[in-house]
Amino acid sequence: MNQIFVSTEEGMAEPSWLEKIEPFAQKVVEAAGYDDEEFSIMFCSDAMIQKLNSDYRHIDSPTDVLSFENGEEYTDEEGKTWFQAGDIAISVDTLPKNAEYFEVSQNEELKRLIIHGILHLNGYDHGEEHVEKGVEPVCEMLVLQKKLMEQFENYELI
Repeated sequence: MNQIFVSTEEGMAEPSWLEKIEPFAQKVVEAAGYDDEEFSIMFCSDAMIQKLNSDYRHIDSPTDVLSFENGEEYTDEEGKTWFQAGDIAISVDTLPKNAEYFEVSQNEELKRLIIHGILHLNGYDHGEEHVEKGVEPVCEMLVLQKKLMEQFENYELI
């Protein structure tokens, strides 16, 4: 089992689908073969993700998803060892824009952003390759992302 903490930016209204995120993320992590992980997913505004992007990547613009790898382990009071994977930030403002661009539902786009963030936390990187409409992925990360998306094709979040 994994520990996944889901939250929203301070002051942001919680989306009606927020309670569905943790169970979905659990299933994705298990399907990807990870166990005993701890990470967080925060949903935020474009303004917040732009600040994070500027502060940590020196890119002064909003983006859809950011992952901040931790990669450390710790042992809790019961003697269980956890892998602190890190934190994911997802912009709820960019979500509908991406869905429109990729011509997919917001449900599908939300799943992609979560899966994308989880893979980054587990050491995957796509370099200069990005998901592009009508372009088949080549790099290992985006191929695995596509496979996981197909596996969870019928999963409804929104």
